[in-house]
Amino acid sequence: MNTLTWNTEQLIEQDIAHHLHPVTNLHRHKQGGPVVLVEGKGSKVRDTEGKWYIDGFAGLWNVNVGYGRTELAEVAREQMARLAFQPTFFGLATPPVIELATRMHQLLPHHSHFQFTSGGAESNETAIKIARYYWALSGKPEKTKIISRRMAYHGIAMGALAATGVPAYHADFGPLPPGFLYLSAPLAYRNNPGLSEAEFVGMLARELEDLITREGAETIAAFIGEPVQGAGGVVPPPEGYWQAIASILKKHDILLIADEVITGFGRTGAMFAQTTYGFQADITSFAKGITSGYIPLGGVGITPEIFERISAPDRMFMHGFTYSGHPVACAVALANIDIIERERLWQNAAERGEQLLRRLQELESHPHVGNVRGKGLMALVEVVEDKTSKKTFDASKGMGAKLMKVSREKGVIVRCNDTGFAIAPPLVITEAEVDQMVNALAETLDEVLDL
Repeated sequence: MNTLTWNTEQLIEQDIAHHLHPVTNLHRHKQGGPVVLVEGKGSKVRDTEGKWYIDGFAGLWNVNVGYGRTELAEVAREQMARLAFQPTFFGLATPPVIELATRMHQLLPHHSHFQFTSGGAESNETAIKIARYYWALSGKPEKTKIISRRMAYHGIAMGALAATGVPAYHADFGPLPPGFLYLSAPLAYRNNPGLSEAEFVGMLARELEDLITREGAETIAAFIGEPVQGAGGVVPPPEGYWQAIASILKKHDILLIADEVITGFGRTGAMFAQTTYGFQADITSFAKGITSGYIPLGGVGITPEIFERISAPDRMFMHGFTYSGHPVACAVALANIDIIERERLWQNAAERGEQLLRRLQELESHPHVGNVRGKGLMALVEVVEDKTSKKTFDASKGMGAKLMKVSREKGVIVRCNDTGFAIAPPLVITEAEVDQMVNALAETLDEVLDL
């Protein structure tokens, strides 16, 4: 039994006084402070006051195997005691990083080599740099531009930030690095002018072709895309989208980077979303679910063709991070992947994901629910002020803060903003917990949107 106790009031005071929270209205936070969480088990977490919540967001899209996996803590302890750290610079390595690279090749066999990072932003920075490096060493140094999409989220380091197609992340942080281009998100609710699904894919494909024609394929290094757009608004693509995009990129000799930071390790109903949607990328970035958040880790996989090019005999690969291939993180990743495979958690993600989407679609009858969408255990309920015009609520109404406050009162943690809430629970969530979570969210909508 856990006998630890906390002084909640003191912790909140210290947090307000000293802790700088990311993606937070800092002025509003000063008025209330955080929910301080101290324990987790399965899909639930507990705060300092003893209240349990269903974690409907799996931490930050990442606690795939759920909380309380003591075997992961034990693996970390053993590796720390044996060898806490060695870099992978200068030809050094440790058994966990070698074994994890080999394991990743088994999971993504179209990639031969892997470099590891501390998280998703570093992974996408790495992917972008490798794409440019590949073309430079191919005698085409002018191929530097990166195509991304509006509503995309690829991280908030400067290169990844430039690829992020959400203007709120750019505001007031100064000029972005040049060379980034943006296409429409494949979001039918907002961007389809009434076409069939196949016609909508055709429209998006023509937009890509037009952009390539305008900019010149000889100037474009890569297209980066999340198989299912996540933090920008959970956008599952229409049928055939990725096949169309990949075909155009191949025709124009442009690399495809799949950002599987959120979708990887089971979340879409397969180990990787490239399997879910039937395509293969030249470069894959990943993070989050590789360790289920128990310790920071990310990485990038590349094809044999890219590896052969960048391992030219007269060049040194001048990219990496202090914690690239951290042995403790890699050891935890190996044990975490064992759990995902042993328990076939992608199957639970598929089954519970169907249940989640079906239950959430019942909310579309609500006068202020404009759209429900999702894939696997990724879903979003988009709220609107007016269904006919699809007009969103004005930010001054603070809808996101209200949704967050009431949903937490009802024992559910999801990601809330002025356009609704995103849901991505641990892959171990049960049928009963899905129903409990959706019921709480339905009550939240009724209470907040009773306008």
